[in-house]
Amino acid sequence: MAMSLSSSVCNTLRTFALILCVAMCSGAFLPAQDLMQPSEPGGAVRLFGSDTAILEAQDTRKDLPCTVTPVTKPMLGFDMKFHAGYDVQVPLKELAGQENQLTMVFRVAPDGHADSPIFFKQHYSVPAIDENAGGLAYLQGLFSVGEGKYHVDWLMRDRSERVCSAHWDSEASLSLKDKPMVLDISAGSVQSVDAEPFKEEAPVEREKGAPPLNVKVMMNFAPQADGASTLQPMDTSALLSILRNIARDPRIGTFSIVAYNMQEQKVFYRQESAGHIDFPALGHAVTGLNLGTVDLKRLSQKHGDTEFLSKLIASEVKETKDEKKQPDAVIFAGPKIMLDDGLPLETLKQLADVKFPVFYMNYNLNPVANPWRDAIGTAVKALKGAEFTIARPRDLFFSWSDIMGRIVKSKFGRTGSANGSSQ
Repeated sequence: MAMSLSSSVCNTLRTFALILCVAMCSGAFLPAQDLMQPSEPGGAVRLFGSDTAILEAQDTRKDLPCTVTPVTKPMLGFDMKFHAGYDVQVPLKELAGQENQLTMVFRVAPDGHADSPIFFKQHYSVPAIDENAGGLAYLQGLFSVGEGKYHVDWLMRDRSERVCSAHWDSEASLSLKDKPMVLDISAGSVQSVDAEPFKEEAPVEREKGAPPLNVKVMMNFAPQADGASTLQPMDTSALLSILRNIARDPRIGTFSIVAYNMQEQKVFYRQESAGHIDFPALGHAVTGLNLGTVDLKRLSQKHGDTEFLSKLIASEVKETKDEKKQPDAVIFAGPKIMLDDGLPLETLKQLADVKFPVFYMNYNLNPVANPWRDAIGTAVKALKGAEFTIARPRDLFFSWSDIMGRIVKSKFGRTGSANGSSQ
């Protein structure tokens, strides 16, 4: 028989769902674990004796009823790392009572290194829950690994020392056609997920000898789903991975960034001719986006989005007399921009004299559902540029290799022609 929930129970469930959402969506967007460090260099990680016994026993326990679904085939992310982890379901009635706390402790041992596993822990605070509460609490965990095989021993306990435990093996591997890809994590490595998505990029040792390249990146920070009120974690992660991939290329010496949002019809961040991309500043600007609000003034403009994009392209993609500011390439990136009206012919004609190459890294997770060329793609075609669909991590790796090859060829082709004409 179906049972209706009281108002207080509903509020409790909403509160618990909010807590789980905050825990699971903060930091690197997904529920990352805290890496446990030994108390002294070279020492062992200290655990409660009971936790050690449970992990060593390799038994599956259900004192605290829960269902664990492990990720046995880690998925490669746009950050060029494999992501492993687990999903956990706990009946809410098992958590009924006053405030509780769930503690997860687990260890990950690379194949051949069972004596030196990596330990993680995570805590979830549970609010007071009515004893008649129905439904399930959904928890998740995530960590990063390189190629290889791994064994995981996992446990979760509450304040009453009831335990749920599980053990599994997982294997991360690239397919044969993806073997040329260079990952951002070495084989057999286990890492916690970065706590800050907009953290500063590590310094890059730039190539010496050839003149450094100067690129301009125009990125549309927008959700994949048209009209969505928030940037989804996967969308932000993919867009940042595109930027970080560009930032890490040692052949590039100068970066100009133009970050804009079509829904708000504005450029919300700009960085001119810098030696590195300022990710923390970009992150601060991204948090200022108000995608869930509607500007009445914009609603009154019938072709506002078309006008905004036309002016943006015309002002940013143009030749300049200042050679130091002249980009060696302009790279558009972001999800598709489908306009009711196409870009004006006048805008496209203004781009005819552009000599540097133009590229479009079109972030589109489902290209089959939306195979049509968008406004940016039309502009890039008019510029005789190249468009690349980024639907999977491999697309990012191979498209960037292609783009850099074209930029270098264009750069030295122009340099060679200029030198030849001056002799």
